[in-house]
Order: sequence, then structure tokens, then C-alpha cells
Amino acid sequence: MRRIAMPAALVFAGALALSGCAAEGGGDTAGSSGDTCTTVASEVRDVSNGVQNTLASASSTDEIESYLSDAQSRVDAAVEEAGDDDDLKSAVEDFKSELDAVGEYAGGLTEAPTEDDPSVTAIEQDPEELAERQTAVQEAAGEVTAVCGEDR
Repeated sequence: MRRIAMPAALVFAGALALSGCAAEGGGDTAGSSGDTCTTVASEVRDVSNGVQNTLASASSTDEIESYLSDAQSRVDAAVEEAGDDDDLKSAVEDFKSELDAVGEYAGGLTEAPTEDDPSVTAIEQDPEELAERQTAVQEAAGEVTAVCGEDR
């Protein structure tokens, strides 16, 4: 089941990213502050969803580390895209701080043989800490979206 869920989540996230790119069009490159905010918020939401899914269903700590590295790069690009919008940039930086906290949590994860099949390893996670990290990431992404909901 895990092997199906992760590719499905990646396909879904990719479809969201592509639909966001397609919605941008190819017209005015300057764009409005609202369009930039919406684009940045969409990217942050996609990263948030991917981080939460990866934490919950990754088959190895290497997989988590790899995704988090990619997520950090995407968020760095979102900070750049936020441009001179200080409120948006601040919200994205706060989201990035939550990703750093997830990275610290993930750095402490270990893999161990499963009880059902000792030849198969699974990531040992603290369910409460996992839920806390996922909630914090989701709330930080929500703050980015909330900034975009303000009068722009």
C-alpha cells in the first residue's frame, strides 16, 4: 500500500504544480502582486502537502532527506519570487523555519526491522512528534495563504 500511496501523492503534487504553471499563461511577465502571492502560496501549499505525505509514508530516511532537500530549494525559490512583498516574504520564511524543524526531526529518525518481516525495515517515528511537525507545517503554509487573502 505504501508503494502505491507515495507515487500517487507525487503524481497528484506534480499535477497541481503543472496546473499552476499552465494557469500562469505566457503574457505579462511583470504580473500583479496578487498573482505572485497566489503562485507563491500554491508552491508553499504543494511543498507542505509533500512534506506531510513524505513524513507519513516514506520507506526510508534517505527518501525523507532527499525530499526535504528538494523542498528547501523550492521554498528558497518561493522566497525569491515573493520579491519586495515583505509580508509574503516573512510568511514564507516562517514556513521555511518549520521545514528546518522537520529536518531536525527527520535527522533523528532511524530505520529498524519490522515485526512482521525482519528482512524489511521501517522508519521508527514518534506519532505525537510526527503529528506536531505535520500540523506546524500545515499551519505555516496556511499563514502564507492568509497573507494572500489580505487586501492586495
